[in-house]
Amino acid sequence: MKKIAVFGKPGSGKSTMSKALASVTGIQLYQLDSIVYKKNGEQVERKAFDEAHQNILSSDSWIIDGFGPMDSFNKRLEAADTLVYIDLPYLTSYWFVTKRLLKGLVVKPEGWPDGSSVLKGTLESYKVLRLCPKFWNDDFMRRLREKSNSKTVYIVQTVSELNDFVHKHVE
Repeated sequence: MKKIAVFGKPGSGKSTMSKALASVTGIQLYQLDSIVYKKNGEQVERKAFDEAHQNILSSDSWIIDGFGPMDSFNKRLEAADTLVYIDLPYLTSYWFVTKRLLKGLVVKPEGWPDGSSVLKGTLESYKVLRLCPKFWNDDFMRRLREKSNSKTVYIVQTVSELNDFVHKHVE
């Protein structure tokens, strides 16, 4: 477990889990939202993102949390030795996004890019959640399970599995 990709729907707990993994393993954490977005919340130029992403993938170890552009996601899945797909029920993800918004009115959410609007990000998360079934579907699960022939693949489907993941699989 040296190159770990953590991914899933918005509001699934990726940032929280990734931070815990980094703390326990000592592996550098890269939160994609901090690479995709500038401090003012605007997206960085694609070339700058691709360069930063490739530099991370080329390093000896990393934890990358997030999705990002599709081709970078696919490159990350190939480069990683460990894949952690957080596949909580949609209702749970909607609740976590809403809870992040409410908490974000007081404290910047975990993994949130500096200067980005929590309200704007929440609305975008709701929009992405509506589109998720087109991507996070049976075909994706089949492709992910195929990767388990050459990689360690974890599929986290409940909040209790999410909360216990680091304890059960790393410590």
